Amino acid sequence: MKTEINLSATESERAKEREHELAEEVTQDFYRRQRERKKYETVWKLNMNFVQGRQYCGINAAGEIEDEEAGYRWQPKRVFNHIAPIVELRCAKLSRVKPVLAVRAATGEESDLNAAKLSAAVLNAACERSDMENALSQATMWSETCGTAFYKILWDNYGGNEVGLTDEGEKVYEGDVRITVLSPFEIYPYSLDEESIESQPSLIHARAVPVQDIYSAYGVKLKGKNLKQFSLYNFTLPAAGEEREEDGGYELVIERYERPTADMPDGRFTVAAGGELLYDGALPYTNGASGGRSYPFVKQTSLRVPGSFFGTSVVERMIPVQRAYNAVRNRKHEFLNRISMGTVAVEDGSVDADELAEDGLRPGKIIVYRQGGKPPEMLTLGTVPDAFDNEEETLQDEFYNISGTGDLTQNGDNFSSVTSATGLQLIIEQDESRLTVCYESIKSALKSAGRQILRLYRQFATDARLLKCAGENGAIKLYYFKGSDITAEDVVLESDSDLNLTPAEKRSVVFELIEKGLLNGDDGKMSRSVKNRVLQFIGYDKFAGERDLNGMHAARAGDENIAMRTQAAEVKDYDDHEIHIKEHTAFLLSEKLEGEQEERICAHIQNHKLKLKENDNG
Repeated sequence: MKTEINLSATESERAKEREHELAEEVTQDFYRRQRERKKYETVWKLNMNFVQGRQYCGINAAGEIEDEEAGYRWQPKRVFNHIAPIVELRCAKLSRVKPVLAVRAATGEESDLNAAKLSAAVLNAACERSDMENALSQATMWSETCGTAFYKILWDNYGGNEVGLTDEGEKVYEGDVRITVLSPFEIYPYSLDEESIESQPSLIHARAVPVQDIYSAYGVKLKGKNLKQFSLYNFTLPAAGEEREEDGGYELVIERYERPTADMPDGRFTVAAGGELLYDGALPYTNGASGGRSYPFVKQTSLRVPGSFFGTSVVERMIPVQRAYNAVRNRKHEFLNRISMGTVAVEDGSVDADELAEDGLRPGKIIVYRQGGKPPEMLTLGTVPDAFDNEEETLQDEFYNISGTGDLTQNGDNFSSVTSATGLQLIIEQDESRLTVCYESIKSALKSAGRQILRLYRQFATDARLLKCAGENGAIKLYYFKGSDITAEDVVLESDSDLNLTPAEKRSVVFELIEKGLLNGDDGKMSRSVKNRVLQFIGYDKFAGERDLNGMHAARAGDENIAMRTQAAEVKDYDDHEIHIKEHTAFLLSEKLEGEQEERICAHIQNHKLKLKENDNG
């Protein structure tokens, strides 16, 4: 028995030792990536300083941010921040991309169309609950400042509605998707030269987490470290021989994701903190294409850099212009001060120089100078040279040329000679074209996030759940679905061509469509359903309250199509038989039904035709 106990203890010690070795290997891997990525972090911090107005700083030879000293102590170091409003303007323009996602049906069959509608409803409801609009705004601010931002799409077991209690009395929830925005400071790729996330062999997400949250998630108690040990947004390395305080409540949590390989078909997910292994297993989510496992991250960049994982931002390009602009404005103010306050020349020993330096030549001042000496005199400096104004205007143009924000509200004088609406529209389109690359990156990130959201529902929504959303004419539409009912492979942006238009421009397009008669039906009139949608689109929902009977008849016919797969449906006297005949015929053509189902629907259509004939004769 003693031998068995000793063997068991030995195996336990070996397992514990292997865990410590793995935790140490993950930690050292993180430190290696942190050292390799340090040059990027320094640039990001410098960008953030300039956006926030701390612009008299730079990167020293050691790669650290340090303050710049003035040439003379009397020289002013005022900041004339043009970078912050330009970043705000770019974010405002990019905010027009709203997270309105749709799902394209695989085929024209009714089942695929219904699956696409269900998937779109699930996707939009998930985006609303996870506050995707706010996440998009945060990510855009990060990408515009540092060049790159990330979305982390997770499944939260404590999200959604409460469905019951465990035997211990704990609440059980149905679970829901959670979207978190990550700054570039938290992501450490395996290679800085691989551009896409999917091409990275592994990826590390490192962040500071309270030790009580670590214990709640993993059941491991850690002592924690002081918050002072953390840099701006990441964990700093200890200096040689440095002893850190251990009285804080935070610890560095390192999550390493490894993509699937032949040896690891499900990939690998390892979590370490404080030298302890918290978790080691397969990648948790089947969020990749064709049911595979992948990274739960989506990348968004401001400007892509060929051969680089991280993108760049216009802030980095504007920093030299901002330095030159601050210098010109400060030197200009110095010159104005010299002109307004004057520069006094005095003969040595003729006056009390200390008194003159303290008070200057204030109005009404009595100056006493030595008999026979020369009285103080003001030196003539002339006027401010035109070179200051010319250089200032040149630098202002440089800001707009580099940032791509030559907005009409800022540069309206440049277009005062353009009077036609078409000409102004062309100028606006040219002005917006500089942001096209950023628009495309945001749209690509949104679609990738949408696919991952639906794939998480397919994986975890195994039990039937209820979804309540707004349907046609403001009616509440209910869906009962399971994850297997969802399709997630073809997520698109709704109204993709209108993403860059302002609300006023969108309304103008709608009015033009109405004038051209493109929204009218076969009878040459606009249907009630189209009219309601137009009113809702232009912001007058209160006037769209009239019932759309045609839409209601079409919806009833759609319900009958589903019911007639298994049983016959009764033709009602109040049915609009023409609409029902069209809907049932379209269902037959799209589904390609055979046998009893086809005969049942054909007989139903024949009944509608008989009723329609009776009404015509009557």
